Amino acid sequence: MKLLSIEYIPGQDIEALGMVKGAVVQTKNFGKDFMAGMKTLVGGEVVAYTEMLNEARQIAVKRMVDEAKEMGADAVIGIRYGSAQMMSGAAEVVAYGTAVRFK
Repeated sequence: MKLLSIEYIPGQDIEALGMVKGAVVQTKNFGKDFMAGMKTLVGGEVVAYTEMLNEARQIAVKRMVDEAKEMGADAVIGIRYGSAQMMSGAAEVVAYGTAVRFK
C-alpha cells in the first residue's frame, strides 16, 4: 500500500474513500524509565523514549493501513501523526490520513 504525506498521487486519478486512523498508547518498562530519568542528569538523547515512540508510530501506521485495506483502499494520502503524553512514561500516538482507491 502506498503511504504519502502529500494530498495527491502524482499522475494518478483517485477516489477518496474516507478517513482512516490507527492509535496506540505505549509505555516503557520500569527499568528503562529509571535509566531515562538518570539521563536527565547529563543531557542528550533519551534513546529508550525514542525507541518507544518509533515502535508506537509503527503500530499506529499498521492499524491505519489495516483499516484502509478493510475499505478496499490502494493508498493512504495526507498522512499525519499526533502524540500526547498520557502519564509519566506513556504516550499516545495516532496516525491518520485519507484512504483512496485508484480509478
